[in-house]
Amino acid sequence: MDTRELSLSIVIPVLNEAAGVEERLRALAPLRRLGVEVVVVDGGSVDSTVPLAQGKCHCLLVAPRGRADQMNAGAAAARGDVLLFLHADTRLPDGALDDILQGLCASERVWGRFDVVIEGRSRLLPLIAAMMNLRSRLTGVATGDQAMFVRKTAFDQAGGFPAIALMEDIALSRALKRLSKPVCLRAKVRTAGRRWDERGALRTIFLMWRLRLAYFLGADPARLAARYGYRPAPQKSQAS
Repeated sequence: MDTRELSLSIVIPVLNEAAGVEERLRALAPLRRLGVEVVVVDGGSVDSTVPLAQGKCHCLLVAPRGRADQMNAGAAAARGDVLLFLHADTRLPDGALDDILQGLCASERVWGRFDVVIEGRSRLLPLIAAMMNLRSRLTGVATGDQAMFVRKTAFDQAGGFPAIALMEDIALSRALKRLSKPVCLRAKVRTAGRRWDERGALRTIFLMWRLRLAYFLGADPARLAARYGYRPAPQKSQAS
């Protein structure tokens, strides 16, 4: 298939990203001019994320808090043939559109991801990124930091992201692997190493290893999310 026959939608889940959302969306303006659709899905921000995002994307949605639910909502609204799931603190490389479409068409595969560079204070971050990229190539499993992309038909066939609080990217990767191997692009996205800087690089590495092992052994993702530090949105009380 000619890459010109494919269209791309970028789905960005956000939550309290006022400090950087405007800059991140502005960086996508060149892709918007090329016809790429940008869908932003807010999970109930209490800062100025929503007003800052307005006018800088094609579609701005509000969905229940949680990356899986937010990305599924964005995917449902997106009109592109290919979906790219992009974290709010991640920047695409130059030529990302051509890399994605050519990679899918040349390989006849249905999904893929980029290599990643992690930006932050720790000297271990380059090694962490290199290990993430290598592990992904060996296992065929991608993480959200690597800007996963997938044909919309394959995303629907795989059932979308499961409604779990953590490891939704791992779960989707496992489902998509049944359809094809991933396209592993060597072009690098750049993502913020906030959790490594805040918690310490070694501590975060060991925590993620433990959580991933527990997930593969069948642990409840909600419990793993709590150990990771995720706090669900408070439930609204109903008047009697």
